[in-house]
Amino acid sequence: MSIYIIVEGKNDRSRLRRLLTPDVTILCTFGTLNTVKLESLRLQIKDEEVYLFMDNDSSGKKIRGVLRDVFPDAGHIYTRRGYAGVEGTPDEYLISQLEKAGLEEFIMYPPASKY
Repeated sequence: MSIYIIVEGKNDRSRLRRLLTPDVTILCTFGTLNTVKLESLRLQIKDEEVYLFMDNDSSGKKIRGVLRDVFPDAGHIYTRRGYAGVEGTPDEYLISQLEKAGLEEFIMYPPASKY
């Protein structure tokens, strides 16, 4: 079974890519959704496990709402209000949210600090 996470932009994808194994496919909406983009996402994901990880702003909430209709069984991962989107969220918080979603086996934990 494949795991997919949908994010808004390429910087969000890059940020998560550093923390997740290659087993997780990270797809971007590039901040916009239209019929063609939604159909493309639906065809790629099919009936696989999918998570929505959008920024906690009006644009992110709007995109999450549209994607919720297309993927009603999707898991939802949230970043905290005040962070500059997914890309501006500290690694520790991203990891805690991925753990809450049950994705521990796919997280590449950073080495523990010696200090």
